[in-house]
Amino acid sequence: MAISVQKAIDIISNLNINTNFEIIPIENALTRICAQEVIANSFLPKFNNSAMDGYAIIYGNKDNELKIIDTIFAGDDNKKILEENTCIKIMTGARVPENTSAIIPIEDIQELNDNKIKITQNAKEFQHIRYIGEDIKKDDILINIGEEINFSKITLLSSQGISHIKVFKKPKIVVFSSGEELKLHYEKIEDHQIYNSNTPTFIARAKELGCDVRFIGQAKDSIEAIKELVENSLDADLIITSGGVSVGDADFTREAFNELDFKILFDGIQIKPGKPTIFGKIKNTYILNLPGNPLASALIFELFGKLIIQKLLASNEIYQNYILGKIDQTFKTKKGRVTVIPGMFDGEYFSISPNRSPGMVSVLSLCNSMIILDDEVERIEKERLVKILPINWKFLSTKEKDFYTHE
Repeated sequence: MAISVQKAIDIISNLNINTNFEIIPIENALTRICAQEVIANSFLPKFNNSAMDGYAIIYGNKDNELKIIDTIFAGDDNKKILEENTCIKIMTGARVPENTSAIIPIEDIQELNDNKIKITQNAKEFQHIRYIGEDIKKDDILINIGEEINFSKITLLSSQGISHIKVFKKPKIVVFSSGEELKLHYEKIEDHQIYNSNTPTFIARAKELGCDVRFIGQAKDSIEAIKELVENSLDADLIITSGGVSVGDADFTREAFNELDFKILFDGIQIKPGKPTIFGKIKNTYILNLPGNPLASALIFELFGKLIIQKLLASNEIYQNYILGKIDQTFKTKKGRVTVIPGMFDGEYFSISPNRSPGMVSVLSLCNSMIILDDEVERIEKERLVKILPINWKFLSTKEKDFYTHE
């Protein structure tokens, strides 16, 4: 029996998944999920330093002629002290003398005779000094468990001298296809046959989302053939397939799953398109059987497959996020079921795709987002704010949000 969208989300988000970890160099950690709480081991800056090339002064002497008594370069281990009516020339990043209370930029001084300077612009106390720990304090939490590592996280790690990081292992995903009426894209086909576009779609999307993906072939229309592929894949974290109904009446995929003690977590979702979606597990391997229609399967993958993969990645960002934008046309639909509408968002307006039949393959190549209409929606007026879910990039949240567009 088909369940609600919310019930399907709850089932997936409450999965208890134990993910193993590995330790890798930080340079290889892009897009990986952190498996440790990273704590700062030192202050940043580590010492008070100059934010500019200029002159270190005692602020109370700013109106006097100041004698230059030394020069400090970045990297110098200086322990110099300023005396009254003196200054020290200093370079960006250099440790400032202990009693410095302002840095005067080079362009704000006038050079005088006898190695002296005069400040020509107004100065503020403590200006242009970067103080110890103002960026990062020792023992600050830099990265939490479950956060995705991006370039800025690598910046944090390298600033602390951290060369290796513990990350969760990538999920192992297996994709196979079934249905002898479909041919793979590298096979020769007859005029009455069509190419299978679903399988390459799932392979590519799972790779984009950070998984190790294997394709294990296409099953013939028999229970034994499908069982063989499934049994061969039970070392994976997730098996993704679609359809499974041949020209005849037998649903070989479902029967094969059932003969392998398939535990159904849900069988059908009250959503359009994509109602015939099955999710369950055999032993420790989850199985997602998506609809056979290409557009329906791709949209359902974006809503539910992505959520499953985020759980397998051990990410703490699993929930759909959204961007508010305006719809560029009045739109009417039949109420009664949650509806997924693909389209293009230009940063201000969401344009509904004119073509969105579940069996189409070209639609998502011209779309970058979708809206999810609540089952009570019959009409959305032009210029109305709608909740837009990106497709072409991950935009997820640690908190569950209501992503439906309501009337």
